[in-house]
Amino acid sequence: MFISHERFRIEWGDCDPANIVFYPQYLKWFDACTSSLFKNAGLPLPALFKDQGIIGIPIVDLKVKFMVPSGFGEELLAESQIMEWRKSSFLVQHRFLKDEVVLAVEGIETRVWTGIDPANPDRMKSQPVPREIVEKFSRGPDLGK
Repeated sequence: MFISHERFRIEWGDCDPANIVFYPQYLKWFDACTSSLFKNAGLPLPALFKDQGIIGIPIVDLKVKFMVPSGFGEELLAESQIMEWRKSSFLVQHRFLKDEVVLAVEGIETRVWTGIDPANPDRMKSQPVPREIVEKFSRGPDLGK
């Protein structure tokens, strides 16, 4: 499976008064990692949304485990991958490593492939994930193309 990597330098504003990353910051980073995962697989989200006629991939479920605290000045390596494809949803795993080996945080998002609801254009509705998208992640990025 294709794995995307991103690095995050923890800034003072990312931390709480105890100098530990304030937990909502990880949710912001998870979203950035998901965007990078698609981009690094050759499917940048703005173009993907336009090409596929979807309006988003919202989170409908989230599980997070905090194992080791991280603080100001440290760097985290994030590894993100699609764990499972379902009919109209998919699971994204994010693993944040300290010193590139110590698992600090693990998150699993369930996201839904959504378009405009044909019965009500003010609402979103799930749509099947196109087979070519699933296959793209199975192959990984087309480097040099």
